[in-house]
Amino acid sequence: MPADTIFALATPPGRSGVAVMRLSGREAGSILDAAIAGKRPRPRHAVLRRLLDAAGTLIDQGLVLWFPGPHSFTGEDSAEFQIHGGPAVIEALADRLAGLGARLAEPGEFTRRAFEHGKLDLTEAEGLADLIDAETGAQREQALAQMSGALRQLYEDWRERLIDALAAIEGEIDFPDEEGVPEKLAETAGPILSALANDLSEHLDDGRRGERIREGFGIAIIGPPNAGKSSLLNALARRDAAIVTDIPGTTRDIVEVRMDLGGYAVTLADTAGLRETEDVVEKEGVRRALTRADSADLVVGLLDGSATWNQEMTPVLERSDILVFGKADLPQVLTLPDSLEPDFALSARTSKGVGDLEWHLAGIVSERLSKREMPALSRLRHRRNVEAARGALARAQQRLTDPELAGEDVRLAVRALEGLTGRIDVEHVLDAVFSRFCIGK
Repeated sequence: MPADTIFALATPPGRSGVAVMRLSGREAGSILDAAIAGKRPRPRHAVLRRLLDAAGTLIDQGLVLWFPGPHSFTGEDSAEFQIHGGPAVIEALADRLAGLGARLAEPGEFTRRAFEHGKLDLTEAEGLADLIDAETGAQREQALAQMSGALRQLYEDWRERLIDALAAIEGEIDFPDEEGVPEKLAETAGPILSALANDLSEHLDDGRRGERIREGFGIAIIGPPNAGKSSLLNALARRDAAIVTDIPGTTRDIVEVRMDLGGYAVTLADTAGLRETEDVVEKEGVRRALTRADSADLVVGLLDGSATWNQEMTPVLERSDILVFGKADLPQVLTLPDSLEPDFALSARTSKGVGDLEWHLAGIVSERLSKREMPALSRLRHRRNVEAARGALARAQQRLTDPELAGEDVRLAVRALEGLTGRIDVEHVLDAVFSRFCIGK
């Protein structure tokens, strides 16, 4: 366990009404006593105290709290200083704590210590990081569920079921001379492994719902040049995010807008106009537009309803999930081949129909990302571990006639699930998780 004592600002740097400085470690109590005038507060009681520098000069007056371990966030002796948020006050208190032997914490070090002291597991720590970063209601709800142990409980249930299957397999290995061992093994461990494999598959086959909630649902707007894609992006974003001109080919790279759509984080992308061109830069823009359309969760194809049909519109029809006619404030002359009809007609200039499209998009996002019975996988790390566990289970099911091999596969599945919650101390995994936290958390 860490022996040194750490401190960090837990609130954003800069000028503010109140700033919070946190302190944690073996010497937290003695450092707290030396930094304040008066006696140490009772545990978990906020008390007004004068904070003093090494010469006994007043730094500030603020609220001080004392959290003796293990009943603290980190599981160690901890203290908190709620001071005025002026940069000079913050710097003076930091200098005082450093002078008393504490060191500035690394990013995520407080939460890592909480993990190392068993106060939370790795999925709960990741949920805490997601809660800090949450921009929408859906992100907040998912992060709170994960921070409260929803994923941990699911993974622990799977692990316990695997251990039950492994116990049955080990029992068969211990009595290899009995008749009908493979049959008995299939009767006992087989149903457990089969049911668990189905659960893992269901968990994985969710359209990456949790990752999309956390990272954002991708919507790409594609169309020929000068169809009004940038105008539509600006109308949906309610700001001038993309340059709009009457010159075809103005947008040559992807312009992204992050927005809250029905409580879900959405990344809306305006792309270069799709057409044949000899311009090297524009050609690269078209390539990127098609690549983004292929990777997007939803593609909105936009055609100029006031233009006549041409072959540049064909890729839009082929790649679109939703087809929109723009410039509805102008006379509409566009007719589509094969009697196709647009899903929406709108005018970004007058806002006619934009609200209807936005409502429809919000409904699609909500339907795809709405809550399911199982908590969602929120990170690629989780998905890879569950995939590894499912693969090991599939091999175990095929090898039930050979208990030794089946047992090894089940142990690999158990190990993959233990890696999800951090039971296995994989140092580079821990470093990757906690390095993404802000300093002071």
